[in-house]
Amino acid sequence: MSKHIYADHAATTRLSDKALAAMMPYLTECYGNPSSLYRLGGESQKAVDAARMTMQECLNAPRPNDIYFVSGGSEADNWAIRGAAEIGAKKGKKHIISTEFEHHAVLHTLDYLKKQGFEITLLPVHENGIVRPDELEAAIREDTALVTVMFANNEIGTIQPIKELCAVAHKHNVLFHTDAVQAVGTLPIDVQELDVDLLSLSSHKFHGPKGVGALYIRKGLNLPNLIYGGAQERGKRAGTENTAGIVGMATALKEAVGSIPQRTERLTRMRDRLIDGLLKIDRSRVNGDRLHRLPGNVNMCFEGIEGESLLLMLDLKGVSASSGSACTSGSLDPSHVLLALGLPHEIAHGSLRLTFGDDNTEEDIDYILSVVPPIIERLRSMSPLWEKIVMQDRHDNQKEG
Repeated sequence: MSKHIYADHAATTRLSDKALAAMMPYLTECYGNPSSLYRLGGESQKAVDAARMTMQECLNAPRPNDIYFVSGGSEADNWAIRGAAEIGAKKGKKHIISTEFEHHAVLHTLDYLKKQGFEITLLPVHENGIVRPDELEAAIREDTALVTVMFANNEIGTIQPIKELCAVAHKHNVLFHTDAVQAVGTLPIDVQELDVDLLSLSSHKFHGPKGVGALYIRKGLNLPNLIYGGAQERGKRAGTENTAGIVGMATALKEAVGSIPQRTERLTRMRDRLIDGLLKIDRSRVNGDRLHRLPGNVNMCFEGIEGESLLLMLDLKGVSASSGSACTSGSLDPSHVLLALGLPHEIAHGSLRLTFGDDNTEEDIDYILSVVPPIIERLRSMSPLWEKIVMQDRHDNQKEG
């Protein structure tokens, strides 16, 4: 099969050439442990320090030491939420607010905390997938310790009003965390302007290496240690630093941030053309807000089909896509994100997520538009559910006639 289109950038991205080149010395000749006193270790420490400064500049954090290196977004989310919960519990605050369609790194952490005696409130996101600040304010209580809301949804791409939501939380002296894994490198992020207390990110979402990420912690917020042991990460997260990964992440983020305007214009145009084309298919719908969404995110539902079958047939045509989060791809249950929008199970099952990046072209959009409609037509021809939908339509039309 010669044709291959990668349309699953929300799951992961190809390592950029610049990031790989920056990493190579720290995988070969500059392999010293950054904590060592000799020159080989000192070279690694300098590289980690320089990467921290690059990350600081890209996020406009006040200080390099506000950036803590971790293994990825899930670890950053766990540390932020469990750490803030521990701070709150010491003050008698054991209530946390989040949303119904967070990533499972957040939702499963909240499930754990619920078993530890915390009360969890999950805000609705409504049909457009947007959290409303007034509903957040109504949910805040005297014992609320934390609000955690994702910056942009990993499945439907909706972008939340983070600055407004954070302002509501701070009005009531509540800490605010955002899982910005899907946003960093794609949207302009200024942690000082947003005024967030905690922000999670993951390298492999913006063409950096897998297995490395970061947590921004606002100055003055003394988050409990994540891992005990050595003095790495100011004693907060022990363990020898992944020097090559950290260098690659910083290089990739600087490269991504520098091209946000051009990429946004190009991917938004491609995204909208694809959505408009797929909406011509009978009984199709776009999921999430069309305006407030990530530039390269297309999420659709097609009635009368199973999303898994659609993905397998697209793969045979050379298109790598998904039906939702890569972290739950083994599940046959419909997406919790789509159910949070109010979609019934039978429609949520027929979902398709296409997410684009730097390597995609207008020709990719043309090809996808040429292969998706006949695949859906074929799947519907074999679907008892689609036959039932057609029969119901005929019955309704006869009644109207």
